[in-house]
Amino acid sequence: MPLLAGFDLHRKFGRIFSYDVTGGRYEEHDFYAVGSGSHFARGSLKKLFSLEHTEPDAVRAAVESLYDAADDDSATGGPDINRGIYPLVYRVDEQGVHEISAELVRELSQQMLAERKLNPNGSRAHVSTDTSPLGDSQ
Repeated sequence: MPLLAGFDLHRKFGRIFSYDVTGGRYEEHDFYAVGSGSHFARGSLKKLFSLEHTEPDAVRAAVESLYDAADDDSATGGPDINRGIYPLVYRVDEQGVHEISAELVRELSQQMLAERKLNPNGSRAHVSTDTSPLGDSQ
């Protein structure tokens, strides 16, 4: 299924559109993914996405979500340090489309994969040690 992302010069923000098999067009919000591993990628992005991301943070979230999708879907490829294969990442803004440097993507991918060796499932939700109901301290 196609996915179209661009920058709306009139509204001054990015927009994402997905399409279904019958040609229906749907505007998505904040982030989206398509393909056989997309539901895994979207699940990962739900936890990792923030409008406050710096460019490296956003690239890291995208690479990590791709890694999560590849982990659960054999038809999805993720970063491969052994073969030197990394995703192509682009930023879209008012000035146009810009490819993120392969060096930055490689560096962030290697960093993420090193962290995944210590924590294979990625980030975890914060668990409070407070035992009172609803975490209220009284």
